[in-house]
Amino acid sequence: MKRWLARAGSSGLRRLAAATPGRLVAAVPLRRLAAAVPLRRLVAAALVLVSALLLSAVPRPARAFGEEGAWNPRPLLTGNARWEGVRATAPARWSFELERRTSAPARRNPTTVRADDPALLAEPFALWGGEGDLPPLTEREVFGLRRFLALGGVLFVDDFAPGSGAFGRAARRELARVLPEGSPIPIGTENVVFRSFYLLPRAVGRVEGPQKLSAIVRGGMPQVIFSDHDLAGALARSDGGGSSVDVTPGGEAQRERAFRLAVNIAMYVLCSNYKDDQVHAPFLMRRRAIDDARPRSVPALPGAP
Repeated sequence: MKRWLARAGSSGLRRLAAATPGRLVAAVPLRRLAAAVPLRRLVAAALVLVSALLLSAVPRPARAFGEEGAWNPRPLLTGNARWEGVRATAPARWSFELERRTSAPARRNPTTVRADDPALLAEPFALWGGEGDLPPLTEREVFGLRRFLALGGVLFVDDFAPGSGAFGRAARRELARVLPEGSPIPIGTENVVFRSFYLLPRAVGRVEGPQKLSAIVRGGMPQVIFSDHDLAGALARSDGGGSSVDVTPGGEAQRERAFRLAVNIAMYVLCSNYKDDQVHAPFLMRRRAIDDARPRSVPALPGAP
């Protein structure tokens, strides 16, 4: 750099000034600057200038829905509902299983969000679960959910008591107000949700339930996904690190398949139609092979005894 500056002289400095946005050194006569400023300082200034030019040329990452890019399975609350009970740990477990099995980052302590809270729009996913009838959504809640879905958000509706089906029916009734133009249709193994990471033959959760999920499909992609399987029940863990709720009829093998469905849903939300984007396929296939070779014992959550 010193030799280059010595050879360049004032003409080289003049060219540097002409190429610099804002002509940072143009206000000072260049011959006088070269004579008055020690060569060491000129070298340092040139390095700073070149670094600034290089940084200014680097494109900044675009910020979009869910700026941090981490999986965040936020429970959605409406009316006077609270997120508590045996399934309260399910979102954290969902994040843990996703990180353990894939390359995707996830938030280990997801927080709840309300349907009428503008914070709903900050992330692309929400989990709406329950086991009984629902009071009608307020106009603000309808508006909030409509905006969330209009921005491309994905809502997963999980019936915790599919035997009665009260929550599922109520959620469908209220979502018909949010999306009056959309009706749920069955989706199965032909859909990307069943192929986004694992190849799944059917849907399962705490209960075996129907083979297929249901979804309101918009633009060819499932945007509201209905589960009559109690997926959160299969994910939930007790304070001691064991399972909170028994899985029937398939026991721990069925719980593992429920984990895989949860991972697929997360990968679908994070990557959209993942099968059309094979950028990370080799890495994910290696991770999948490692995971398939692991014993089927369930690891404890971080901090669990």
